[in-house]
Amino acid sequence: MKPSKKLIELVELNVRDARGLIELSASVGWDYDEEEVATLLSSSYKIYGHKNSEGQVVSSAAIIHYDRMLASIGMVIVHSDYRGLGLGKEIMQKCIDSGRDRSILLIATPDGQPLYEKLGFTVVDYVHKYLCDKFNPTNLEDISEISIEAFKDEELEDILELDGAAFGEKRSVFLRNRIQQSNQCIVVKDENSRIIGFGLSVLGSVNLTLGPVVAPDQRMAELIIDRLASNHQGKLRVDVPSGQEKLMAFLEQSGFVKVSNPPVMAIHTKEMPDRNHTLFTIASQAYG
Repeated sequence: MKPSKKLIELVELNVRDARGLIELSASVGWDYDEEEVATLLSSSYKIYGHKNSEGQVVSSAAIIHYDRMLASIGMVIVHSDYRGLGLGKEIMQKCIDSGRDRSILLIATPDGQPLYEKLGFTVVDYVHKYLCDKFNPTNLEDISEISIEAFKDEELEDILELDGAAFGEKRSVFLRNRIQQSNQCIVVKDENSRIIGFGLSVLGSVNLTLGPVVAPDQRMAELIIDRLASNHQGKLRVDVPSGQEKLMAFLEQSGFVKVSNPPVMAIHTKEMPDRNHTLFTIASQAYG
């Protein structure tokens, strides 16, 4: 017997709901942990969800506003016991309404895509999800003109500028939070000590996620990935934008396996934002 919708309330979620969000994500097999949810809560403009009469969080959707004209929707979940009640449509519409002055992107699941299409989203691109149980280093040759170093706080603005050009929108709040959450953040410097690339790794409950990785060319992207992955003994994950076929070949040689190819969907725009082709892996499917 389905729960009564009369006993379900649509609310704006906050830090007090972190545990409920983690439990909701676990119910659909997603590996959000406390740090990931904390980053989402501190980076997002709004997180909406439904609660039942016992106060359990039974749905969620977050809209993350970036610095100017772009937003991203992530963590769209409806608990299996509460599907068929229109909860997904309600929380999605809330997100769309709160971002109506912006272009909005999301990465769709197969279950979610029909709903997003009904709400006006169209497919504008695809990403390629890769997983790895054991990373196999490929003995990459160093590039003498560059150095790879640990990130320093005073280099944040340089990273924000690189990421903004690569992603198509500056995302200051999110990237600050993501760096604080990261397991490792490294920068690539040229012979004049100018930062020309960077990469982050974030350790979750299941995988070490590598991204974003921003680099001037594929070879440097491979070096960043190799540095981030080499000393990790567990599972790895990367999400690669379309157009990076050579990097995908490198990943497969290094032990990664492609497990899905979800669409990037958008509303209030018919295309992806202008990017300079230096984004080699994205932060995650929640953030792009």
